[in-house]
Amino acid sequence: MNPVYPFYGEKTVCKEQKLAFPPQHQDQQPGLETLMVPEPISEDPAYIGSCKLQDKVAIITGGDSGIGRATAIAFAKEGADIVIAYLYEVTDAERTRERIEELGQRCLLIEIDLRLKKNCEAVIRTTMETYGKIDILVNNHGVQYVQPSIVDITEEQLYHTFQTNVFAYFFLIQAALPHLCRGASIINTASITAYKGNTQLIDYSSTKGAVVSLTRVLAQSLAAQGIRVNSVAPGPIWTPLIPASFSAEDVQVFGTETPMGRAGQPYELAAAYVYLASRDSSYVTGECIHVNGGDMVTT
Repeated sequence: MNPVYPFYGEKTVCKEQKLAFPPQHQDQQPGLETLMVPEPISEDPAYIGSCKLQDKVAIITGGDSGIGRATAIAFAKEGADIVIAYLYEVTDAERTRERIEELGQRCLLIEIDLRLKKNCEAVIRTTMETYGKIDILVNNHGVQYVQPSIVDITEEQLYHTFQTNVFAYFFLIQAALPHLCRGASIINTASITAYKGNTQLIDYSSTKGAVVSLTRVLAQSLAAQGIRVNSVAPGPIWTPLIPASFSAEDVQVFGTETPMGRAGQPYELAAAYVYLASRDSSYVTGECIHVNGGDMVTT
C-alpha cells in the first residue's frame, strides 16, 4: 500500500494550477504538526524493519514532528529505543511516543531549550541515566525566519538562529562524545539551502552551510575512533517549520518549483537516516545525502 499525498498528485502538481497546500500560517516557531492541513505523512505503511538498529539507543532532536518524527518511527521499526528532545510541542511529542511504543520500543521525551549548553548536557545525562548508552545522535531541530534582506535580520534573530541551528549541534556532540563507542553514528540535518542558498533565508542558509562544514571536519576528526559523521540535506519538505515560516500564500505553492513538482513528505527522508545510522553505511563518513525532489546541487 502506497501513501496518498493529500491535495496533490503522487508525482507532480498540476503546472497550470500550481497549488500544493491550503493557505495557512502559524505565528510561532518551530510550529505544530497537529495544526497543519493536511498533516505531514510521517510513516510509510509499506516500510518493514529488518533489525538494522536492534537494541540501539538513538537521540533525535526535534523528533516530535516532521523529519524527526518520521526518523524516530523508522528507527523504532528497526529496533531502536528513542530519546526525543523537543522545545514545547507537547501534543506532537506525545503522539510520536505513542506510535513508538505501539511498535514495541521505548521512547523518552525531554522538553528542553537546546540553545543552552547546560540543557544539551542534561539531555545526554538523562539518556545515560535511562538507557545506559548512546549509539546514534541525530541533530535535527532548527528554526528559520523569512527576511527580504540581510539588513532586516536583527541581532536577536541572528543569535537565535545560530544558537538553535549550530551551537546546539556542537554542544550535543561535545556532551555525547565521551559516551559514544566505535560504530556510533552522528547524523546532522543540513539543507538544500546550504548548497543553493535562499535569498529570503540568509541566516538560516548560513547555519546550514556551517552544519555541512561541521559534518565534514568532524568526520575526519573522529574517523580514527570509529565514529561516523554524516548529514542529510532535505529540499522542500512538508513539516511544521513551513507554515511557521512562510506566508499563507507562499505555503500554497510550497515545493512546486522542484523538478518533481511537489514538496516531499517526512517519511521520504526516514530511510536515509536509517542508512546512515546502520551498518549499511559502514564505509560512509563525511558525506551528505540529498533528498530534494530532483534539484541538482554542487557538493
